[in-house]
Amino acid sequence: MSEITIGTPAPDFSLPRDGGGTVSLSDFAGKPVVVYFYPKDDTSGCTTEAIDFTSLADAFAAAGATVIGISPDSVAKHDKFIKKHELKVVLLADEEQLAANAYGVWKEKSMYGKKYMGIERSTFLIGADGKVAQVWPKVKVAGHAEEVLEAVKAL
Repeated sequence: MSEITIGTPAPDFSLPRDGGGTVSLSDFAGKPVVVYFYPKDDTSGCTTEAIDFTSLADAFAAAGATVIGISPDSVAKHDKFIKKHELKVVLLADEEQLAANAYGVWKEKSMYGKKYMGIERSTFLIGADGKVAQVWPKVKVAGHAEEVLEAVKAL
């Protein structure tokens, strides 16, 4: 697992999505894509992040970008999460952490002294050329969606 850096080709993935079907990064060739990894559906930070991206969905679309959220949760959990919060982002189920490992965001974490493996909240902006244009590791949710939108507009 190597560190994903700006200018490197974004690792392709093909994962099941909310509502059924499969989404691959290569489906968006020629268009910018925002891929954000988050730990878990319906937790406070993850819900805020998804709602923030949803509130800016029209602006991302106007800038030509698709926003994709990826977590280890199942498609069924994603469907409930989307319905409960009226989300307008594509959510992919990475139950085997294939994409999370490819992007280097499946990391050892620690809570209350207990170590476990989980997603380190991170966002990747992938340019129309399929290369990583921007990386936000260890994301703090407040203001993040707006910052990503500005980066998309600057492409």
